[in-house]
Amino acid sequence: MAGQRVNVNVGVLGHIDSGKTALARALSTTASTAAFDKQPQSRERGITLDLGFSCFSVPLPARLRSALPAPRLAPDAGPEPGEPQLQFTLVDCPGHASLIRTIIGGEHTFWHPCGSVSVDFCLRSGNCWGAQIIDLMMLVIDVTKGMQTQSAECLVIGQIACQKLVVVLNKIDLLAEGKRQAAIDKMTKKMQKTLENTKFRGAPIIPVAAKPGGPEAPETEAPQGISELIELLTFQISIPTRDSSGPFLMSVDHCFSIKGQGTVMTGTILSGSISLGDSVEIPALKVVKKVKSMQMFHMPVTTAMQGDRLGICVTQFDPKLLERGLVCAPESLRTIHAALISVEKIPYFRGPLQTKAKFHVTVGHETVMGRLMFFSPAPDSFDHEPVLNAFDFSREYLFQEQYLCKDLAPAATDSGQTNEKAGQATDGHCPRQQWALVEFEKPVTCPQLCLVIGSRLDADIHANMCRLAFHGVLLHGLEDKNYAESLLPRLRVYKLKTKHGLVERVIDDYNVIGRSLFKKETNIQLFVGLKVYLSTGELGVIDSAFGQSGKFKIHIPGGLSPESKKMLTPTLKKRSRAGQGEAAEQEGVGPPEPAHHVALSLSFKRYVFDTHKRMVQSP
Repeated sequence: MAGQRVNVNVGVLGHIDSGKTALARALSTTASTAAFDKQPQSRERGITLDLGFSCFSVPLPARLRSALPAPRLAPDAGPEPGEPQLQFTLVDCPGHASLIRTIIGGEHTFWHPCGSVSVDFCLRSGNCWGAQIIDLMMLVIDVTKGMQTQSAECLVIGQIACQKLVVVLNKIDLLAEGKRQAAIDKMTKKMQKTLENTKFRGAPIIPVAAKPGGPEAPETEAPQGISELIELLTFQISIPTRDSSGPFLMSVDHCFSIKGQGTVMTGTILSGSISLGDSVEIPALKVVKKVKSMQMFHMPVTTAMQGDRLGICVTQFDPKLLERGLVCAPESLRTIHAALISVEKIPYFRGPLQTKAKFHVTVGHETVMGRLMFFSPAPDSFDHEPVLNAFDFSREYLFQEQYLCKDLAPAATDSGQTNEKAGQATDGHCPRQQWALVEFEKPVTCPQLCLVIGSRLDADIHANMCRLAFHGVLLHGLEDKNYAESLLPRLRVYKLKTKHGLVERVIDDYNVIGRSLFKKETNIQLFVGLKVYLSTGELGVIDSAFGQSGKFKIHIPGGLSPESKKMLTPTLKKRSRAGQGEAAEQEGVGPPEPAHHVALSLSFKRYVFDTHKRMVQSP
């Protein structure tokens, strides 16, 4: 047990120039090959351009030792002397608005992939791929500026996929010494108010100065508040639950070669486990490689499992071919062209989520453009319990012109065609779960049940607005390139059509003539046999077209009631010379008007992906 290490993952996020990299450097004792802006481009521009990884360790608190997992050191490494260690792996994320794509794609590496309906619900259900493997998020705030645009977007990402938060007020050394504590207290209150309506209400807030004097200051300037921050992080962490079952899947963020040994891929294990000698597939390259050796922050290991930060050395290949991507157990991932996802709108995103709109869709480790079609349960199923681990093709779903939410409930149009335009959201009552069909502009390789985030990354980065639009879970991937013909007909999404017209006149007790339901050019024969309802209560069936002007004959099996016949009795009107009936109407002479108007209503379903475009009515 001596020297055993328990790894926990901590995301370091915040607005550009809030001091995230300086904070990671101040905390860390061991750096990976991509830590602290080692890229030449990062050094040249003076900003973080990609994810950076580093770590530090503390003695494992006594309260956590009972939950220790079994050690996994390599046989020749020998036991590490000393007490069990709690290792914090820090993930330093870019803060510039234009690099939010890197954060979103990178954070799929670490965060629980279940955002839809409720992250808490997903965590309780335990059904989703890749259990929660980010254990805490540090939101770094420049104490002299407070919340900024990217700070807010990082907070949104945290709400989607993280359960614990620590707010770090950095750069306190820039505050006037005499007014420092007052300024810290004021910013603390502001942040508490910001967090009040989030899942992180009451999260701890701590002041630090990661690099007193700024980047150019001499290294002799000691950071302030770091030991207190480490103490706070240690107190906030619990032993994470990791699952070694399921197929191996690892997100790779760095790749390089070592002469005479092979190619090293570093990343984080998202699911399953791996051992020396195992074979792994690199889907992007369509190759399978054998694992020669493995390390965790320079320490040799023989096995690793979900949540571990790992370097894998495999037989040689060109590292330039794999900047980042996924590595998996052979044949365990599929490439998909479209997906069915459970979806939830991010409340801070302004405006509606419209069907047919395009978004930047981040899924797995890729961000591609995708076009969406939203749909919901049938209206009588709005309150059904959400299902987050599968998609049920046996159910019927209601097409929506936009994602339904209370602040965007559809309004009836002048023609009363509410159902056709925006679906069903009666009195602002919205379903507990909604879905979308996402059609990707290019294929993506990803696991089932992974996190999906939709964004508008082409929006103005200087605008004070949230660009993250929705999040969800990938429930079913469509692998067939011809999915529109092979699979979509199985998707029973319907549009609820409602048409309104009038009874023009009575033929006899069992038949009437209707109008204003169809256009002149409509092929009424397609509607023959469909049921219509009269506003007086009778049920009728469309029997045939009547003339060439869009009128039609309705048969009423139960006959007209005496009251209805009285309402439909025409008022006295001078006869036309052409006489009455169809011949007169064909010459453009109108028939006698009924004493009172009786409305007609025709409702039917039309399935979006039915190639025959049939109209279906309930029995």
